Amino acid sequence: MFVVDTNILIYGADKDSPDHAGCRQLLEQWRSQTTPWYVTWGIVYEFLRVVTHPRVLNRPFSAAQAWLFLDALFASLSLRVLSETDRHRHVATEVFADVPGISGNLVFDAHTAILMRENGIKTIVTRDTDFNRFPFLDTVDPITEHRRTTAFRRLPRNRRKS
Repeated sequence: MFVVDTNILIYGADKDSPDHAGCRQLLEQWRSQTTPWYVTWGIVYEFLRVVTHPRVLNRPFSAAQAWLFLDALFASLSLRVLSETDRHRHVATEVFADVPGISGNLVFDAHTAILMRENGIKTIVTRDTDFNRFPFLDTVDPITEHRRTTAFRRLPRNRRKS
């Protein structure tokens, strides 16, 4: 079980991204697997914000086009959305106390990390090194194959077991 971060979705959708082919291949692989993989609603809406922004992509998506991309992912029976639990406030209190320097843009990543912790998911697939600040998470960069974890064995490039 793992969470897929916004940047992996963006690169998988953006044909102009140098990481498009690798991320698209991973998304297709995950769509067909039976093992659960996760996003959060925050990740979904951050994806929509980025890919529809004319200053971010050379060829921005319309909101409808971006949603169709997401809808194709949601057609996978193994993709699930993490939500807050009754423990959310308690877990957030712990994380904000235990992880120094959470402010500004890092608050969004902290929310993702908190959701992961309260739902018992330890691994996030991301190109964002900010997640390394959360000692309870294992991070995997599928492009550079850098991982701060022992949960993933070394496999051929762009092929990871979950």
